[in-house]
Amino acid sequence: MPESDEIKYWVGFTKVPGIGKSRLTSLHSYFGNLKDAWKAAKPELLKAGLDDKTADAHIAFRQDISLDQELVLLEKYNVKVLTCESPDYPTLLKEIGDGPAVLYVRGELKNVDEISLAVVGTRRATAYGRQVTEELVTNLVANGITIVSGLAKGIDTIAHRSTIDINGRTIAVFASGLDIVYPPENVKLAREIMQNGALVSEFPLGTKPKAENFPRRNRILSGLSRGTIVIESGETGGALITANFAAEQNREVFAVPGSIFSAMSKGPNKLIQEGAKLVRNHVDILDELNLSSTSQQLWLRNLNAPDGIESVILRHLADEPTHIDEICRQTGLSMATVTSNLAIMELNGLVRHLGNMSYTISKRII
Repeated sequence: MPESDEIKYWVGFTKVPGIGKSRLTSLHSYFGNLKDAWKAAKPELLKAGLDDKTADAHIAFRQDISLDQELVLLEKYNVKVLTCESPDYPTLLKEIGDGPAVLYVRGELKNVDEISLAVVGTRRATAYGRQVTEELVTNLVANGITIVSGLAKGIDTIAHRSTIDINGRTIAVFASGLDIVYPPENVKLAREIMQNGALVSEFPLGTKPKAENFPRRNRILSGLSRGTIVIESGETGGALITANFAAEQNREVFAVPGSIFSAMSKGPNKLIQEGAKLVRNHVDILDELNLSSTSQQLWLRNLNAPDGIESVILRHLADEPTHIDEICRQTGLSMATVTSNLAIMELNGLVRHLGNMSYTISKRII
């Protein structure tokens, strides 16, 4: 990752009108670093590929901005900056052609977030949409899936909340700077997401949620995900825009069928007619993306088990009930060690006690 001194120039260029990822990477390639590009005279900027108008805009802009003050603001809001050349930049986002040059992050992105699905839908969710979202998300999260959504009212909010309620990981993609939560009533939800997930945006701090920002937000939403699930939507709207981005990015599109009489099912029904995968339950999604075992393995690899005992026990549990005597035999651990750890793991939602001293792993499909 670039040093903090270099980071501020990445941040500065994201605020210059007319300079996107393509021009930014060209500048970086030409000058070797963005510090020299930021300070370059107009002739050099033109040689590096900027047109006359953009070069003038940059020179005027850099005179009116304090990059050090930008870093202070980022620190105030505890925002991490990931550039497209950073090793921490999300792998899935690197795969799309128009990923952002800079990604702002509050909270933490982890390796387990590579196994992720976008859940999107209308702001006017019906009772059916709420029920479906809660059911699908709960089961997907129980299988180690990170849920990506846009923090909007309706389906997005239900998806984030359902994830948090079972201590799952969720990522909210903003159409504004990370210092501006939209809608404002989701400020508390945004704080909760940061505790076990992340808020992300390509927009610099201070950027308001303008209408033109939402389609750009939606391409990141789908870009961060293995597939996009449309729960409810009218025949037009942001959810369908996200689905279209997913298709363009060669990611899977899923849709939940609904009544032909429901306005909020017209969008998903249309997507199914056009070739989206029909979703009956979470198993359809996991099987289509071959995630039934992959998500579980990745989750186990990243399990926070300081002494390793929880990991050892989990690797010897299965979908079928396993008696505690068998767990002791397979792991080689004492009865006291296994019993005490299983009690803690059950409290943390990692295992299920089925009675008769038998346990199953709660992160599998059961």
